[in-house]
Amino acid sequence: MDQFYIIVVGILFILAITDLIVGVSNDAVNFLNSAIGSKVAPLRVILIIATLGILFGATFSSGMMEVARKGIFNPGEFFFSDLMIIFLAVMLTDIILLDLFNTFGLPTSTTVSIVFELLGASVAIAFIKLTGDPDGAHTLGTYINSSKALAIIAGILLSIIVAFSVGAIIMFLTRVIFSFNYTKTLKYYGSVWGGIAITAITYFMLVKGASGASFMSEEVVNWITNNTGRLMLYSFAGWTILLQLLSLIFKINILKIIVLVGTFSLAMAFAGNDLVNFIGVPLAGYESYKAWLASGISPDALPMTALAAKVQTPTLFLLTAGIVMALALWLSKKSRTVTKTEISLARQDQEETEMFESSSLARSLVRMTTNMSGFFNVLVPVRAARWIDSRFDTSVVKKPIKGEDASFDLLRASINLVMSGILIAYGTSHKLPLSTTYVTFMVAMGTSLADRAWGRESAVYRITGVIVVIGGWFFTAIAAFSSAFLIAIFINWAGVWAISAMALIVIYMLIRSYRTHNDRELKSEARDKSIHFSDTTSGDGMISLCRDTLITNILQISTLFDKTVIEMGQENRKGVKKVLKEVRELNLGVKFRKDNVHRFLRKLDEAKVDAGPYYVQIYDFLREAAHSLNFITEPVYKHIDNNHSPLSKEQHKELREYSTQVTEYFNFLIYILKSGNFDNMQDAVVKQQELLDRNNTIRKTQIKRIKKGSSGTKASMLYLNILNEVRNLLLHTGNSAKAYRDFHNAITK
Repeated sequence: MDQFYIIVVGILFILAITDLIVGVSNDAVNFLNSAIGSKVAPLRVILIIATLGILFGATFSSGMMEVARKGIFNPGEFFFSDLMIIFLAVMLTDIILLDLFNTFGLPTSTTVSIVFELLGASVAIAFIKLTGDPDGAHTLGTYINSSKALAIIAGILLSIIVAFSVGAIIMFLTRVIFSFNYTKTLKYYGSVWGGIAITAITYFMLVKGASGASFMSEEVVNWITNNTGRLMLYSFAGWTILLQLLSLIFKINILKIIVLVGTFSLAMAFAGNDLVNFIGVPLAGYESYKAWLASGISPDALPMTALAAKVQTPTLFLLTAGIVMALALWLSKKSRTVTKTEISLARQDQEETEMFESSSLARSLVRMTTNMSGFFNVLVPVRAARWIDSRFDTSVVKKPIKGEDASFDLLRASINLVMSGILIAYGTSHKLPLSTTYVTFMVAMGTSLADRAWGRESAVYRITGVIVVIGGWFFTAIAAFSSAFLIAIFINWAGVWAISAMALIVIYMLIRSYRTHNDRELKSEARDKSIHFSDTTSGDGMISLCRDTLITNILQISTLFDKTVIEMGQENRKGVKKVLKEVRELNLGVKFRKDNVHRFLRKLDEAKVDAGPYYVQIYDFLREAAHSLNFITEPVYKHIDNNHSPLSKEQHKELREYSTQVTEYFNFLIYILKSGNFDNMQDAVVKQQELLDRNNTIRKTQIKRIKKGSSGTKASMLYLNILNEVRNLLLHTGNSAKAYRDFHNAITK
């Protein structure tokens, strides 16, 4: 029995390391997004500062560990064996759930997940114990610390509203004071603002967080508490003078210092508040094991009252966890994906491609807000409204020449970090496991709204993205509770076999999600690469990139059309489904490039502006060609999926021969594009016309079959649809090649 529980504790610690890696991948967005989004420093510098914050903040989380031991359930009502099942169920669920969100780049709350996992698993075991209590001496409230659990949940939900409101209000006031052209104002008030910001960070991170630090004695904590006012006065005076000297003598941007200090403090707040989410449960399991080992009582008979006592977590454990988190921060690619999502929703530029489509709810909210703004505009004096609008005028800011524009400026980044750090540290000091994700995300969204980043061009897409993320948070709570509930019952029923099975499932899902994420990243990088041009924006570079993109797309269209015909002839439903997936990905890629043609147009020299319309035409025709291919493959899949009669042998032979001829035409277009010999374009036009004539001949033959009744209705309609879309496919691809010829000539003339 001793060996079994030693193995269980070992599994818990292995899961803790895995959870640290998975959790940091999701939560890194909380303290990286402002620094990365504002491009305050190279990524390496930002990561070094965040790493130091994590290592320092890890030692402040000792007090938070009580949440995992007694924050959700009453440990004295559970036996040792019960709690080990609960802890295993929680850790297994947490890894699966967080990794799922990381894979799709959605920031979720590690705090919410751990709270609801503890709640779900403990409720499951409580129900099992209640079924074995025929006298009804206990109720669910006996086992669950409902008041504390409800307070935690309410605090998390309240933090969403508070964080958004505080972020919006403070950002609005700060922007009115400094405006977007804040260089001149910063000379006079920058050091004062920096002194206030860093002093606020110092107060909440040091004074309020000191009581939870594992390395601080009670005497030191009491001294800090008794001398708070003096410390803050010295801090404000010292930072204000230091920042003013750095600005005057060394010409250092004060906002950069605030953002870097804020990044450190938020990373520290993250480690102090969220470390409990990753190692709190395994440490509680370890404490339980030590208490059981010392008791000599059967694991099924030992109430775990020992967990109710306050325990100081060893600093070594906390620092080790901090090191693992720091390594994950540097090595995890998924953390970059989650960061990308939040920065995209908060960026100031409204002309970039949006990550989310619009939704009916977002459209309704925008219409309602637009109508309300019209009402309030009447109440504000005209001169006051004009003056306020002038403070939000972004046209006064000169943008960099290169395409490395920051997503938002340093002023907004400083507000994001300072306000998020204050709110999180305040919650930590009151032993409330606030969701750092909720706080930082909602502060960032509040500052974006106040900064007018959600204009008419982007509001519906940004609001949809926020709705998706917040919807994911509610999904996190439901999925965490239900999954932990079921896994706890499964482990209680099947014991060792259940633990082994769940461990294998976790390994399988981690491997699969890793591959899925890599595939998504490769496709995303390929799309991004197709719309970026060299820094010199030379004519040769533009022509080369445009040609390569066009060749790649025509080759994909040719290959996928040929595959569709082959798989249809074999009635291979899975094969056609796979082709349809590739066709849809092709459509998304072409749409992405078409939506970003403005990036190219901005780079055109005045002398080459005549090439612009041809460039737009290239992607217009490609988009239509991709549509036509989709209108071929999707009906084919539906036809086979519905088990309709296949094409006749004559029809398939006819189509197969025609498909070969179409492929030869596409190959000829590719040859022309590669060689750059546009004298052959007339030959391509002749080949295209021959194929169009052949299309008409096949269509007439099919109509004769229908009149004779020798062809089924569904198969006939499918066949005619394919022929019609192939006709469009030929026209659009040919036109895209002609547009490229004209583009090439306009650039090189």
